Amino acid sequence: MKESTEIIKKIETITRPEIGKIVKIKIDNIAFGGEGVGRVEDFVVFVPLVIEGEVVEAKIIEVKKSFARGELVKIINPSPIRINAECKYFGNCGGCQYQHIRYEDQLKIKQQQIIELFKRIGGFSEDKVAPVIACPQTFNYRNRILVRSQWNGKAKKLLVGFRKRNSHWVVEINDCKIAEPALNKQIPEVRANPPKRGGIKINLRVAPEDWSVPDHSFFQTNFFILPKMVNKVRKIFQSNNSEYLVDTYCGVGFFAIELANLAKKFVGVESDKLAIKAAQENSIKFGAENGEFIEGRTEDLLPELLEKFSPNKTSVILDPPRKGCAPSAIEQLRKVKPSQIIYISCHPATLARDLNILCADGVYRLEHVYPIDMFPHTQHIECITDLRLN
Repeated sequence: MKESTEIIKKIETITRPEIGKIVKIKIDNIAFGGEGVGRVEDFVVFVPLVIEGEVVEAKIIEVKKSFARGELVKIINPSPIRINAECKYFGNCGGCQYQHIRYEDQLKIKQQQIIELFKRIGGFSEDKVAPVIACPQTFNYRNRILVRSQWNGKAKKLLVGFRKRNSHWVVEINDCKIAEPALNKQIPEVRANPPKRGGIKINLRVAPEDWSVPDHSFFQTNFFILPKMVNKVRKIFQSNNSEYLVDTYCGVGFFAIELANLAKKFVGVESDKLAIKAAQENSIKFGAENGEFIEGRTEDLLPELLEKFSPNKTSVILDPPRKGCAPSAIEQLRKVKPSQIIYISCHPATLARDLNILCADGVYRLEHVYPIDMFPHTQHIECITDLRLN
């Protein structure tokens, strides 16, 4: 308590930079989310579009109690890993954060961010985090994008594009460098036939070959790295010698079907009615006849599903939305104790939080974290984690 009080007093005595002031900053590191972290007289300032080690000038645009935000004005000492961005909208559009950084160095930055997050949130050691698995195609990889519309009263026109960086406004775009070419062909069509009003999100998607996927149901966003992802999940499952598989938040049944030939029996659960119907169709199409797909919420059905199989011979896949796994589902897993949990997440912070709970009191131990660069040039990173029962 005394230490916390002293820290608060120290923050209060530090001179805060003024809004509008141009300051010189050395960037100490890149925080998760893509912003650089530097200090002005010991006061933390976040600056976008910079790289660790660079000295820059930034204009202060926001000041909070313990930090400020600045906009990049000038790069005084550029990093040797800085490159020219491929996309002309980069820096204005909010979709990408790292196009100014060499790709191999993006992977190193993301690995370090995962290490720091897992250490801070879960107390996990650095050696648990493997190097990031690179994407074989770093541009034109996204198979799904959300194009937004917004009425601009000043210009008296409907804007069609993506959300502007750090803003709710829309920036007009004609093409996206990280989207598949088929989607870029659809953007002019959306502009030519725009929605009747602003505030509409238009879902553009390239359907996966052979898989049945309803328009708004989830499927992995990058086909190019999917084989590497599946291969890693299969190896993790095989290494535990499990006979049974429970695939929660299973969507259209992708992982359960891809692992079906490694298990005696499997079961998948999903609350999306259309997705579970598609999963049943996909299981027939791909010959995964040793399991079933059930409609319902994971937290409601998990106790029943876990009773189907012997816990010491069962692996559970958790692939929840960004908000993480339902607390009641985590408690069920801690109670029933299946021998392995393969937790897949695109949000490392909620992942580390949930793993911390699963591993509390030594119930589970974290074997490895395998980051996968599902989203090159962006702040996002997918992680596959392997937990074993102690």
